[in-house]
Amino acid sequence: MDAESADHLIRFRDEGYLDQPVESVPTDRIVAGFSPRTGGEDTEYARTLAEAEGELPPILVHRPTMRVIDGAHRLRAAALRGETHVRVRYFDGDQGEAELLAVAANVTHGRPLTPADRTAAAGRVFASHPRWSDRAVAAVTGLSARKISQLRKGTAAAEPAHRVGRDGRARPTDPSRARELAGELLRSNPGASLRRIAAEAGLSPATVADVRDRIRRGEDPVPARRSETATAARRRPSNADPISLAARRGAAPRRPAADPAPAPDRLLRIFESLRRDPSLRLSESGRDVLRMLGACALVAQHREKIAATLPSHCKEPVAQLVQGYAGLWGLLADELACTETAEAS
Repeated sequence: MDAESADHLIRFRDEGYLDQPVESVPTDRIVAGFSPRTGGEDTEYARTLAEAEGELPPILVHRPTMRVIDGAHRLRAAALRGETHVRVRYFDGDQGEAELLAVAANVTHGRPLTPADRTAAAGRVFASHPRWSDRAVAAVTGLSARKISQLRKGTAAAEPAHRVGRDGRARPTDPSRARELAGELLRSNPGASLRRIAAEAGLSPATVADVRDRIRRGEDPVPARRSETATAARRRPSNADPISLAARRGAAPRRPAADPAPAPDRLLRIFESLRRDPSLRLSESGRDVLRMLGACALVAQHREKIAATLPSHCKEPVAQLVQGYAGLWGLLADELACTETAEAS
């Protein structure tokens, strides 16, 4: 599989599959899929889809093998309804791509993968694509890049000197060593082109140019990593926090800042994935939830415009309502998190 597969799969999952024609295919032609679910099929979820009103969205099938990539529960729901045909979109990539696409598709909509499913999927990616970067693996599995970095330790995937990012570019896992190598190559062959040195050291030509300039100034090829802030942080006692330090200095304690709001584009991506979930789209209560979240999506997109154009006499009461609703949203988030934790246990 080529180095650009991570981004290719994400683009297909988010947009490309919509360009594929929808075909009506006999259900008996379709076989069990590339399921990333360690617990198998959720019979109750399939029954919920079967009882929902309206036509089920198309499933995604790997054309060469006729195996389900995304939509196993919809296929099961069609069988429970007694339907002999199901609507299908095809994916024509190789089997390895289909297996990864099955993971990528199931982390964003429908019945989400459990943390255990995603962890197992990360292990399969490490085995098949050990040079993929943490962010590339995270994009496919739905885990954070930090979690992927933790899971990678102790595996063969931790060994490559270079890793391939989502953009298809190979980057060194230890940039300082790559800079040192570039420095050695420049000293031994001053007339070599930047692109040649970059290819040998695994760096970009711009980075090699920086290494060359540093050598010409008599500096080390690797920039100093220690800033005054980092040095101060290392000297701080491990059990000291900003509040206790401020108290000892006689200053007013500085409270930790609140977590920053998520980026609007990330919230919109989550909303778009929920809009594609058939269990929400095909039930009245689900459509109510989507309408409610749609209003919130407008706030994410146009918050500054709303604040700027709202009549002055409305701003204070609207602010009170928003603060009140924010508290209720927080309670709902806690209740949903508690429910998810209880189900997982």
